[in-house]
Amino acid sequence: MTKQIPKFKNEDEEREFWNTHDSTEFINWNQAKRVTLSKLKPSVKKISLRLPESMLKSLNF
Repeated sequence: MTKQIPKFKNEDEEREFWNTHDSTEFINWNQAKRVTLSKLKPSVKKISLRLPESMLKSLNF
């Protein structure tokens, strides 16, 4: 028997709740099923980085 997850007013309230509670009291992880979220796109940010040539050589670039 698991406890019922409370209703939250906002994400901050929910975040605070899960920071102070163990999810195993609320969710039976033995019954969990793996899902693939195939339409999600990873967050990517392009940066410029200057490295010494010797470091690049050791990294095989």
